[in-house]
Amino acid sequence: MDRELILAVAGLGCRYADAARDALCDVSLEVRAGEFHAVLGPNGSGKTTLVRAGLGLIRPSAGRAEVLGRPATGWSRRELARVVGVVPQREDNLFPQRVRETVLLGRYPHLSLFGDVRATDRAAVERALVACDAADLADRWLWTLSGGEYQRVRLARALAQEPKLLVLDEPTTSLDVRHEMQLFELTRALVDAQGLAALVITHHVNLAARFADQVLLLSEGRAVARGAPGDVLTAETVQNVFAWPMAITSFDGRPQMIPLRTKETNP
Repeated sequence: MDRELILAVAGLGCRYADAARDALCDVSLEVRAGEFHAVLGPNGSGKTTLVRAGLGLIRPSAGRAEVLGRPATGWSRRELARVVGVVPQREDNLFPQRVRETVLLGRYPHLSLFGDVRATDRAAVERALVACDAADLADRWLWTLSGGEYQRVRLARALAQEPKLLVLDEPTTSLDVRHEMQLFELTRALVDAQGLAALVITHHVNLAARFADQVLLLSEGRAVARGAPGDVLTAETVQNVFAWPMAITSFDGRPQMIPLRTKETNP
């Protein structure tokens, strides 16, 4: 059975003003319903630019980006928010809000012109809070939260949108091991049980290898490899991209990277 194509990026190129090189060059990606994709690469490899161009937030210099078959730049922000839930890498909240109010913001794309909050909206908020292990934070002020707690609230807000595609840009920032694992397990469960499409940008190569169906590995704006984690994350490829010696082991049939100390490779 064919799965619905949510995000399609083909031959994408991007360059920022006054940049010495392209931020992206000829990058392609397809994300379908019921798939978990991870984008990996060193700092400055074009991961966030790929998401921004893929969602129409910046215009590419080459190639195309489509959401549900429509040009990404042709969607209004409100329309797109009904389809795509995004947790950006950086975000400043300057408003004095409680957690439940913040998560409720995820429902705004679905509200009527009069902004009436319905029982279905409140139920979606409660489900999202529970899913992100944040129900006990619901009445807290945002400014009282730790970095990890705030990250879970941001994820809950995106889930409250009830999107078809969930985009997470470095979602494990400030999270401890337990909540890192919970986030990846939750994303995997939503993909499997609800047919959600997920696109995760992360530096956690090993978590991506354990949970993702497909991995896109970027280096200096170019796609080095794309495919199943076991095909992409080989010792030679990872060492070349991250410029560091690696050993590869297997856990549950998935590759796991072990960065080596330089004295282990150069005694």
